Amino acid sequence: MNIPSEIRAGDTVKWRDKATADVFENVIDSSTWTLKYFLRTNGDGEGHTSTGTVYEDGWEFNISATDSALFDAGDWFWQAIASKGSEKITIGYGNLKVEAALEYAGLPGAFDGRSQAKKDLEAVQTAIRTLIAGGAVQEYKIGNRNLKRYDLPDLIQLEGRLKAEVKREDQAELIANGLGNPRNMFVRFN
Repeated sequence: MNIPSEIRAGDTVKWRDKATADVFENVIDSSTWTLKYFLRTNGDGEGHTSTGTVYEDGWEFNISATDSALFDAGDWFWQAIASKGSEKITIGYGNLKVEAALEYAGLPGAFDGRSQAKKDLEAVQTAIRTLIAGGAVQEYKIGNRNLKRYDLPDLIQLEGRLKAEVKREDQAELIANGLGNPRNMFVRFN
């Protein structure tokens, strides 16, 4: 299956799939089969169906820019189903990541493209600074509601875990961008 693993909302998305075979080696091609991709995410009413058009013995798919502009950023899941009459066969499934569109008209609004781990790390570091400066109460009660905040050792431990997660994300991004693995060490002998 050639559906992209990452798309940007608002882009035209195209891909092609070749003919395939079922478990008994019977050919599944565009001459007698219809192939559809069903895309869904965790939002109510969020989904998209893309039906393939004939391309050689396989199919070509197209998600218009107008349709993809409606995709919420995040993880989406897909299933490719071939059908002929009452027969239906799942020939592939997986997930893809939808990135937010950065296009705007007029004045641009705020955009935070950082990962959740980076946002959480910043919040924890702010909480540590606030706690050290004496600006936070550890526990208090208002009426019948209680609020307990992290204490400093817990925040420092959480900060360490988040720093490690952010470092892994940064390393994966370097590798994905073709800049190599920063953990590799090369040695030259003369």
